[in-house]
Amino acid sequence: MAQDKIRVGITQGDGNGIGYEVIIKSLADARILDSFTPVVYGSSKIFGFYRKLIHDLGQMDTNVITSARDAREKRINIVNCLNDNVFVEPGQPTAESAKSAMRSLEAAVRDLRSGDIDVIVTAPINKRAMVSEGFGYTGHTEYLQENFGVSDVLMFMVSPALRIGVVTGHISLKDVAPSLTTEGILKKIRLMDQSLKRDFGILRPKIAVLGLNPHCGDGGLLGDEEQSIILPAVQAATAEGILAFGPYSPDGYFGLGNFGRFDATLAMYHDQGLAPFKAIAFEQGVNYTAGLPFVRTSPDHGTAYEKAGRDEANPSSMMASIYTAIDIYRNRRKYDACH
Repeated sequence: MAQDKIRVGITQGDGNGIGYEVIIKSLADARILDSFTPVVYGSSKIFGFYRKLIHDLGQMDTNVITSARDAREKRINIVNCLNDNVFVEPGQPTAESAKSAMRSLEAAVRDLRSGDIDVIVTAPINKRAMVSEGFGYTGHTEYLQENFGVSDVLMFMVSPALRIGVVTGHISLKDVAPSLTTEGILKKIRLMDQSLKRDFGILRPKIAVLGLNPHCGDGGLLGDEEQSIILPAVQAATAEGILAFGPYSPDGYFGLGNFGRFDATLAMYHDQGLAPFKAIAFEQGVNYTAGLPFVRTSPDHGTAYEKAGRDEANPSSMMASIYTAIDIYRNRRKYDACH
C-alpha cells in the first residue's frame, strides 16, 4: 500500500483508565501530524468525552472511519470498533471496559495483518478484568506472540537512559527460578542482540546479564543458578560472537550506574528489571516487544484509574512510545535493505 507517512495504529486500552487522555494529549499539537498518520482504535464517542475534560486543547481534526484503509493524512483517524451505546466510567474497572479493550486490540491486529497500519502502539489495559472476560492471556505480549505464531519474544523496556529486557515476564515470583534454563536465557540474549542491531541500529551491541540471587549467589551460599544456568548461557552467547557479559549482581550494577557501560541489560525476572527501569526512566519509558514480525510499543505505565478523568495524566510515555515505534520501523527498513 503506497503512502507517504507511517501509519501508527493506537489501541484505546481500558477506556476507563488514562488511555484516551494520554492519546489525546500526545496528538493535540497539529504539527505532530506532519510526522505520521495516527489511527486510533476505539470510539469517537469516548474520544469526544475525554477531549472535553482536557483543558487548553486547540483544534483537533478528526476523521471517523471503519478501517485504517480509509485513514487520511493530517487527521486523527478514529476507527469506530465499539458499540454506539458504549458507556464510560472513569476510574472504574468494568466488564464493558475490558471487552472494549479486547475489541480495540482485535481491530488493530486485523488492520495490521492486512497492511493498513505499519506499527501498533497499545494503551494500558487491566489484565485481570480482561482475563475475567475471557481474554485468555496475561497481557498484550502473550496475545500478539500467539496470534502471530512467534516462538519467542522479549519484553524490552527502552528509554534514552537505558534498555532492559527480561527472561521471564508475567509469572509469579515463586515460579521464576524453576523456569530458568541455560537455553532459555541464551534465546533471550540472541533476541536482544538481534533487536539492538536491527531495531536500534547498534553494530556491535554490548549486553549485560544479571544474576538471580543476592550477590550472585555468594559463591553458591545463596543459590547456584548463576554458576549452573546463567553463566553457561553467557559463555555460549560469547562463543557465538555476541558481546555478552556477566552475571552481575543487580544491587551494585544499578547502584553504581554500571548499566551505562552497556547497550542493554538482561534481567532474570519482571521486577528485577522493571523496578530500576521505572525509577530511572519512568516518564520516557517504553515497553517494546522484540521478536515480533511487526513493531509494537506501549507506555510503561498502567491504567492509573486514580487519575482517569481528572486531566492529570502525563502523556510523555505515550509520546515516547509513538516515536520509538516510528524510529524502530525506519531502522528495520534500513537494516533489512542492507542484509
